[in-house]
Amino acid sequence: MPQAARLPLEGLTVIALEQAVAAPFCTARLADAGARVIKIERPEGDFARGYDDVAKGQSSYFVWLNRGKESIVLDLASTDGKRVLGELLGQADVLVQNLKPGAIERLGFPIPDLRRSNPRLVVCSITGYGDSGPLAQRKAYDLLIQAESGLCSITGGPSEPSRVGLSVVDIATGATAHAAILEALIARSIGGEGADIRISMFDVMADWLTVPLLNHEGGKSPRRVGLAHPSIAPYGAFPTRDGGAILISIQSEREWASLCRQVLAREDAVTDERFATNVARVRNRPETDAMVGAVFAAHDTAELERLLDRADIAFAKVNDMAALSDHPHLRRITVDTPAGPVSYPAPAPIVVDAPRQYGPVPAVGEHRTLSKA
Repeated sequence: MPQAARLPLEGLTVIALEQAVAAPFCTARLADAGARVIKIERPEGDFARGYDDVAKGQSSYFVWLNRGKESIVLDLASTDGKRVLGELLGQADVLVQNLKPGAIERLGFPIPDLRRSNPRLVVCSITGYGDSGPLAQRKAYDLLIQAESGLCSITGGPSEPSRVGLSVVDIATGATAHAAILEALIARSIGGEGADIRISMFDVMADWLTVPLLNHEGGKSPRRVGLAHPSIAPYGAFPTRDGGAILISIQSEREWASLCRQVLAREDAVTDERFATNVARVRNRPETDAMVGAVFAAHDTAELERLLDRADIAFAKVNDMAALSDHPHLRRITVDTPAGPVSYPAPAPIVVDAPRQYGPVPAVGEHRTLSKA
C-alpha cells in the first residue's frame, strides 16, 4: 500500500486563542495542511458553537471551521491555566489570536516577551480596527465591518444597502491571515526568525474595496445595481420564460457581436452607436438591458443555455442553496463530529496525487480540561 504523502505543515504546532470565524478559518486551513492546532477554549466553549444547530444539532460555523483541531479548556484567569498556556507557547511554532487589543498582554503574555523567549514563534493577531486609533477598542464583528467599511453601501439593489450574504469580512480576514502566516513560515525557514503579524478586519475590507473607492475618488461613486455590474453592460441577470434567471457577462466587443448574432438575432446592434462599445452600452444601459431582456423572456432556461454555449458567452444560472446542494460541480468532504459525520463542501485546493484527509471536530475540552484554581 503506498505511503501517504507528508503534509506540508506536518510537525508544526499552532496555538489558537480564537473565537468565532476569522481566526478559526485561518487555523482550519493550517490544520488541513498537517499542523497540530491546539484550540484554547473557555469552559463554555467558543461562542460560535452556539450560532445555530443545523449540523446534527451543532453549529454549522463551528463544524466547518474547527475540523482537525484539538480542544483544550483553560481558565486563563487562573495560575494553572496561565502556566499551561505559557508551556504551550514556549514550544509552539505559531500563535493565532483574536482577543481584544491588549487582552493578551493583560493575561501576562506580551508578544515581545513571547518572541524573546521563543524567537522562532510566528504570532498573528487579528483585531477589528488594529491596535491604535479611535476605534481600536470597539467590538467588531463581520456585519459591523461590512457597514463601517462602506461595503454595504455598494451591495444590494437601488432601494437600500444590504449585507453580503455570507461572512465575507471574517472569511477574507482569515484567508489573509493564512497567507501571511505561510509567508512568515517561509521566511523563518530561510532566516530562522519568527514574526509579529497584525491584521485588522477593517484593513482587509478596505483593501478589497480599492476599486470602488478609487472610482469614488475619481468622481464616479459606485451605485447599487443589484445583480448587475456598475461598469460593464450587459452584465446582469435576466428572467427566462419558465421562471428561471440567467446572468450573462459580456467582456469584449467580440463577445457582444457573438451575442447579437447568435442569441439576440440583432445584427444591427453590433454596429449601432448606442451599443457598439461597452462605454456606449453602459451609457445606454436601460436600452441595452431591455433588448437582452426581451429575448431572454421569450425563451426557456434550457434553450438559452444551449444558445449561449454555442455562442461562447459567459453565463450562469441564478441558483439557490437547493441548487448548490445538488450541483454537479460541488465536491464534498465528510468530517466526524461529536454528533456524527457531517458532509459539506470540500476546501478548494486540490493537490494532485496527494489527497487530503480531514480530522474530526472536537468536543469542548476533549483533549484536556483544567478547572479554575
